Amino acid sequence: MTTTTGPSPQFSTSRRRASRGRELRANVALFVSCLVDLFRPTVGFAAVKLLEDAGCRVEVPEQTCCGQPAYNSGEREAARKVARGLIDRFEDFDHIVVPSGSCAGMLAHDLADLFVDMPDVAARARRLGAKVHELTSFLVDVLGVDHVGSAYDGIVTYHDSCSSLRAMKVADQPRRLLESVKGLTLREAADREVCCGFGGTFCVKYPAISTAMATDKAARLAETGADTVLAGDLGCLMNIAGLLKRQGSPIRVRHVAEVLAGMTDGPAIGEGKDARWSS
Repeated sequence: MTTTTGPSPQFSTSRRRASRGRELRANVALFVSCLVDLFRPTVGFAAVKLLEDAGCRVEVPEQTCCGQPAYNSGEREAARKVARGLIDRFEDFDHIVVPSGSCAGMLAHDLADLFVDMPDVAARARRLGAKVHELTSFLVDVLGVDHVGSAYDGIVTYHDSCSSLRAMKVADQPRRLLESVKGLTLREAADREVCCGFGGTFCVKYPAISTAMATDKAARLAETGADTVLAGDLGCLMNIAGLLKRQGSPIRVRHVAEVLAGMTDGPAIGEGKDARWSS
């Protein structure tokens, strides 16, 4: 999302019902994230399906970027403007769920830092941050989901994004859910917790270092013999997919939510229409 007019049309229905026959367990706001909205909306739909199947009522409030690019670039005033709007629109929900460890980390831990000179707003930001969850962590740790009822015929390996792992403490949760996917085999890569080289603006400021890191990451992933790479952060996935495509690798790249929700009929990341940004 790059404007304040709300998500793209595919997310314009702001309220969805929990699955029939299930007790309503939580009123959840889905924070879609810019990259999901603009490049991979399937991830947003997969997140909605997983949450509704778990008995949640899901709403998609009007939203913009989480403010992380401005925050990390030192543009605090721009980040504050974004943050105030997000606090106003999200603070009344029971939970805020994000299919991105990076954006979740910004909302959960960094918003309050923008308002050190405004104690009342900082307190609101902290209360909001306490309700923010990365998607797989919310399913496992809050809702107690241990089975997703989907199938995927393939060998996968899972990349732990820096933000998911360090900011949101997400590591075992996606793997526990993947264990329930029929036909799926998980093989762990060496250095699975090492950065892929994306790092937001890092890959723009230091392209040579970023490319070297991505090349190392691709080699470790290929060593597993997996046909599919999964992760929970679309920035990492786009970076990995772009490098693999340039190498001519047959390895497919997908967001973990797509596999968990059984929504893998379309092209993988970097294939088909998505190939416009990875060549």
